[in-house]
Amino acid sequence: MTFTDQLHRKIVIPKTPSGIVSLVPSQTELLVDLGLEASIVGVTKFCVHPSHLRKQKTVVGGTKQVHFDKIRQLKPDIIICNKEENTQEMVAALEAIAPVWVSDVKDIEDVLQMIQYFGELFSVETRAKKLISRIKTEHSLFNGAVKQTPELNVAYLIWKDPYMAAGSDNFINTLLTLNKFQNIFNKSNNRYPEISVEQLQAADLILLSSEPYPFQQKHIDELSQTLGNKKILLVDGEYFSWYGSRLIIAFEYFKSLQKTIH
Repeated sequence: MTFTDQLHRKIVIPKTPSGIVSLVPSQTELLVDLGLEASIVGVTKFCVHPSHLRKQKTVVGGTKQVHFDKIRQLKPDIIICNKEENTQEMVAALEAIAPVWVSDVKDIEDVLQMIQYFGELFSVETRAKKLISRIKTEHSLFNGAVKQTPELNVAYLIWKDPYMAAGSDNFINTLLTLNKFQNIFNKSNNRYPEISVEQLQAADLILLSSEPYPFQQKHIDELSQTLGNKKILLVDGEYFSWYGSRLIIAFEYFKSLQKTIH
């Protein structure tokens, strides 16, 4: 059987895969929600949802560096990667072990396409269609809820020392826009630009993500010393950057966030 991934690469697989190595935390969660937990044989140390998974599956490393020998020993039928999370060199090396399917997600349509592809790839089309329908419904309800919400100029920080923000052409920026947040760094040529504290003066609201850098209250206090009374909030980065089935509950989180802000 021949399938296409989101980089338009052809993936040839003789039968429905029954041994999956997933190197993307959000896609691991999606596989579980599609009823494929029993087929997963390897995950990363960052695959924290569901919480029991890392105790029951082989942890093969992180998203940027993996133990190729561990993956080889698992004899997977397929390896699931992502263009942003995993390196091109890693994908090339993994292809010597098993077929590699790579996602490329920048907006919600890409998420829905990925779920559809997973449905076809793993023969769980019915589950995939139900999941797609639920996401579309929650998306529509959220759009209605924020229709009259005023737009805010926002900075979304993902790293410290140096400070780095979400720029354009990525999934975080899409979800910021969905929330009526105008990303002040969306004109940057860099998808995750390094920025100065002074540049944050242009924002009405500064969001400090819980991942990949674990921002805490002390970081709000630190920024406030320079920025004064600027509104700064800690946000759960999983809801802004995990693409897949997490979107279903992400919209509820966004509704709560909107109430906190407005």
